[in-house]
Amino acid sequence: MTNEPTSADELLDAVGPAFSKLRRTSLLEVENPISAKDLSRTLVLNFVEELTKDPDKEITVGSVAEFLAVDPSVASRMVSDNIKAGYLIRAASQQDGRRTVLRLSPQGAELMARFRRHQRSAFEYITADWSEHDRLEFARLMLRYVDSLAALSSRGPSAEPPRSP
Repeated sequence: MTNEPTSADELLDAVGPAFSKLRRTSLLEVENPISAKDLSRTLVLNFVEELTKDPDKEITVGSVAEFLAVDPSVASRMVSDNIKAGYLIRAASQQDGRRTVLRLSPQGAELMARFRRHQRSAFEYITADWSEHDRLEFARLMLRYVDSLAALSSRGPSAEPPRSP
């Protein structure tokens, strides 16, 4: 790493730009490459896939808009694009027959499986010269970070962050 941060403040200040670089490198040519168009589609598909694991959750265009923090018209276009590509299907709500909900199609499930394989291949390629301990520790800490982010999101935007022990 060039110009490696030397102080705690420099290290923590470098985290934000590092996250920005992550998205740009996700198209790295490894096994099972994902097109740029399908990569953007996975934003919606991932949300639908994750939330439909809970049988009581129903995903609508409005919930996609809320999750992605975009205007409902933008979410509607994103959902329509996924439907046209064959990755999502519309279904009648089991809770409210007037409402339409979203489900992954078999092609959408396959794209997400291929995307997961791509992500793992990219991670393994990028960290190939890391020790096994460092690779697993980074993966563990990344998952912990995402879990903490989800916990903060579920408490709302004005929630106090958890205090360190």
